[in-house]
Amino acid sequence: MNGGTYYPIDVWGLLAAMLMVVAAAAVSWRMRLGIGRTLLWSACRALLQLCAMGLIIGFVIRADNPWLVALLIVVMLGAGVQITLSRAKGVPRGMAGPVLLALVITMLLMLTLVAELIVRPTPWYSPQLVVPLTGMLLGNSVSALAVGLTRFFESMRERRDEVQMMLALGATTWEAARPSIVSSLRLGLLPTTASLASSGIVTIPGMMAGQVIAGGDPFDAAKYQFVILAAISALTLLADTIIMLLVYRRCFTDKDQYLMAW
Repeated sequence: MNGGTYYPIDVWGLLAAMLMVVAAAAVSWRMRLGIGRTLLWSACRALLQLCAMGLIIGFVIRADNPWLVALLIVVMLGAGVQITLSRAKGVPRGMAGPVLLALVITMLLMLTLVAELIVRPTPWYSPQLVVPLTGMLLGNSVSALAVGLTRFFESMRERRDEVQMMLALGATTWEAARPSIVSSLRLGLLPTTASLASSGIVTIPGMMAGQVIAGGDPFDAAKYQFVILAAISALTLLADTIIMLLVYRRCFTDKDQYLMAW
């Protein structure tokens, strides 16, 4: 492929891709796995959402307006909160505020570091960079937060007797909750560390592959991909840490007693 070459996908290409999903759903139905309908629905929804986002991003890039960029990021953050809470299992109510705060803090920090200190686009709010970057970072942080929250509250239930004993012996609520917090952070970081370890040898990550397919220089694409992976690693740990600091007290009463149900 020569530099600058671009291979567009037409309607027939999209139909062929959808047929692959239909074939997988047929295999699911034949083997009675019970996931064929979910697979088809998810694929259709993904196609519609991605095409809609493509049109929206195209409009925002052409408009080149910082307020539109900010508005789109706000919408993405709101959707991120909803998706996080829908994926997290067994968590108490009232988690929307802490999740939103954790996402806002980490996203603003990472966007500032990556966009303004590493890439340094012109203008500083460049939609072509900031919007896709937000989507990649937000997608990974949402998954990490959902896994982290689920694991933390699950661990606190499993350790109920241990936590009560630690509190009775004079431990603080932080000390009693710390093993569950550590377990949550480790589990949330596993996919990121696995991705870091395999990138470039086993897999060519999405951003690098996309730039190469679009005709970009492979070496520049590799540098961009490393920056994204580094940001995702830091973002995952930071977001999980912030959310744990915000929610671990939900397992205790105002008198530092273990809360039996939440």
